[in-house]
Amino acid sequence: MRGSLHRAFAVLIFCLCAQVVAAKCNDATVWLRGDFGSARFNVEIADTNRERAIGLMNRPSMPTSEGMLFIYPRPQPLSFWMRNTLISLDLLFVDPTGTVTKIHHEAIPLDETPIPGGDGLTHVLEINGGLARMMGIQEGTQMRHPSFDQDIAVWPC
Repeated sequence: MRGSLHRAFAVLIFCLCAQVVAAKCNDATVWLRGDFGSARFNVEIADTNRERAIGLMNRPSMPTSEGMLFIYPRPQPLSFWMRNTLISLDLLFVDPTGTVTKIHHEAIPLDETPIPGGDGLTHVLEINGGLARMMGIQEGTQMRHPSFDQDIAVWPC
């Protein structure tokens, strides 16, 4: 009986731990880690042409712990602009492994100048302008999200 209780308790703990790990990797959350430590952002997903075209346009503000994650189906060159975007943003350009390859800091609201991110990109995370520098997020930071191919992700779910 005692052995059965220990096994049952171990299974319960394992299930609870698995739920906690699973909860950390979901569509509405992006995790970042690097020399600065780690950070979590609640994100809206933009993974259709229409959602990506609208992005964060016409919004007067965004909570500090939130952002928008743009997801593309295949690696490609990406470039953004700030047309109709009312808030300053940091743009984190990310490759298919989940590695931040470029950061454009404090994009100017309403500016239509192209912001090139480079080639071979699949994701762009937009967060409030100035936040990446303030937190110490740099190129080389790793991103965790279920939209990455988990077989090649540097920080799989």
